[in-house]
Amino acid sequence: MSGVSKCLKYSMFVFNFLFWVCGCVILGVSIYLRVSKDAQKDLGLDPTSLGLYVAMDVMIAVGSIIMVLGFFGCCGAMKESQCMLLLFFIGLFLILALQITAGVLGVVYKDQTEEKLNATLAKLSPSTDSAFAEILQKIQKENKCCGLLNGYEDWKGSVPSSCDCTPVKDDPNYCITVRSKLYYTKKCATVMVDYIKQHMIIIIGIAFGLALVEVIGLGFSMTLYCQIGKK
Repeated sequence: MSGVSKCLKYSMFVFNFLFWVCGCVILGVSIYLRVSKDAQKDLGLDPTSLGLYVAMDVMIAVGSIIMVLGFFGCCGAMKESQCMLLLFFIGLFLILALQITAGVLGVVYKDQTEEKLNATLAKLSPSTDSAFAEILQKIQKENKCCGLLNGYEDWKGSVPSSCDCTPVKDDPNYCITVRSKLYYTKKCATVMVDYIKQHMIIIIGIAFGLALVEVIGLGFSMTLYCQIGKK
């Protein structure tokens, strides 16, 4: 009967130990951000936002799952336990399947993203919502845009100074003239959509990287599982 490869065994252990450490880091940082008002303030996060707490809760769950899987992988490799290796394999396979499903849905509904975002933004009005108006003014100042979907008209005549535009020689369409005043032509909804598209590429790249690591982990665990069974 052939024995278990020491190289594969310890490679599996190192792989899962790093996996476990990543889970610990994600869990620790997420809990810290979840409960620390000072950290939220330093990072410019809105402590009153429901989305913030939902995101933190999701990250806490992800960190916990990674920790558990890393523990199963480490113990399964060192103790040569087929049960733990199988649990690790199943857990990692389910995560990979969810990532693939999310990726396929993302591609299928990619064209609807801009439509849904515009529909959501259309319900917001800086002229009637003072809290949103303050947020929009910050966006306008930082991104040199004006209004959401209809430009300066979204402000219903009370256009703030954050919309004021300084002409650029290389771009004649950079500003629009309205009653002798210059406002940014670019709408902030366009900026938001471009931001999402740019970061979507980064997210897809990270997802592919994680998928590659997960496939390697699946290969390690199943190979070791089979070697233990033949021992």
